Amino acid sequence: MRFGQRNLQSAPVLFVLLATIWGGSFVAIEVGLERLPPLLFAALRYDVAGAIVLGYAAITRERWLPTRRSEWLSVAVDGVLLIAAFHALLYLGQGYVSGAIAAIVVSLVPLLTVLFDYSLLGDGDVDTVGGAGLAFGFVGVAVVANPTAIGFGSTALVGVTLVFLAAASFAFGSVASRPLRSRLPATAHIAWTMLAGGVVLHVASAVRGEAWAATWTPTLFAAFAYLVLASSVFGYLLYFELLDRVGPAELNLVNYLVPVVAAVVSWALLGQVLGATAVTGFAVVFVGFALLKRDTLCRLVRSRRAVPDC
Repeated sequence: MRFGQRNLQSAPVLFVLLATIWGGSFVAIEVGLERLPPLLFAALRYDVAGAIVLGYAAITRERWLPTRRSEWLSVAVDGVLLIAAFHALLYLGQGYVSGAIAAIVVSLVPLLTVLFDYSLLGDGDVDTVGGAGLAFGFVGVAVVANPTAIGFGSTALVGVTLVFLAAASFAFGSVASRPLRSRLPATAHIAWTMLAGGVVLHVASAVRGEAWAATWTPTLFAAFAYLVLASSVFGYLLYFELLDRVGPAELNLVNYLVPVVAAVVSWALLGQVLGATAVTGFAVVFVGFALLKRDTLCRLVRSRRAVPDC
């Protein structure tokens, strides 16, 4: 697909905007968790966001209601894995670690996606260098967790483990649902996915015995509004716009700008500073991605700088 020069020129701006929005969401989650239980917080977020996106889809798309069993199955799989499981584990994990640390661990999603692609669907070719890249990714997360320094039974290690499982759930869900993709417009699909995930989160919240009582301070309301309107509604719409413009390979790089934004916002708003161990771990994760996706990165450099060969 060919895009206009204006679209391609604005793509980097939109890319940074998306990373900024999603980077700030980790801090907003951390703020909201001070007053709302994690699963209920996530459920309410996607109740409202799903309703807004569904309304937008109903207005802008000719078809917004799933009509085939395969479409409902795709919505169910994505709702359970990409929304419910991912956010349940992420929110629970952020009860133990900062948003900046969580963002670093979530940046492992592209690496895990390749791993699931290769092991479940047989897609892609993971050679020796690619295998080393996967190993670097896991080592990087281990460095961030730093179990030998904080103790294997520490709450920080529990938090990193939960967030890692969240990243694995998202990566697995993105691969598992791929054969189920239908012709339902992307906006409608994500709306129903959000609503389905919200229902599952409400059930999990009730099973966990979370209380509905909460004091809605201006800070909590601002964090919730940010997560709903900026991160969930505008963020996902922006994501699909960029997906059309630059494709998934280049868009995957947003995962490595998000932790940087999260660290800066955490420092500016909460006074939190990442330690040298966390920064080192993030660098190792990025090296792993660079090794695994070296051909893609090479093509991107060649297209941007007219490099003749890699």
